[in-house]
Amino acid sequence: MSIPPRLPVTVDQIQKVVARFYARARVDPLLGPVFGAHVTDWEQHEAKVVRFWRNALLRERCYNGNPMQVHAAAGDVKADHFAVWLSLFDTVLRQELSPALAQAWSALAHRIGRGLSYGLPLSCGANAVPDLS
Repeated sequence: MSIPPRLPVTVDQIQKVVARFYARARVDPLLGPVFGAHVTDWEQHEAKVVRFWRNALLRERCYNGNPMQVHAAAGDVKADHFAVWLSLFDTVLRQELSPALAQAWSALAHRIGRGLSYGLPLSCGANAVPDLS
């Protein structure tokens, strides 16, 4: 028995949103340098993020990563980056999807973003010294 999708979105819509988002993020003055320091293969990165959203939105079991671990290990991802990320993401959602679908996906993205931004200061990179202040 398959689990019904969380949202009525298509794989094509997910791919389009991810591609358009990263086109903007790569040139963003705050996010661009962070992504540029860590992403060497954009096609591979975007495919991984598409799998993440297919898992989150369509409940397809095609992603097995750990976003918190990846962001913490990067070392230069800060909690305040997520507000900029979400703002860019919301802009793309509104441009690519119906208002209702954009709002529903945005709500989930914001919930995930809150979790990452709250958890990131509690995590540390593989070689980082924990911040005990």
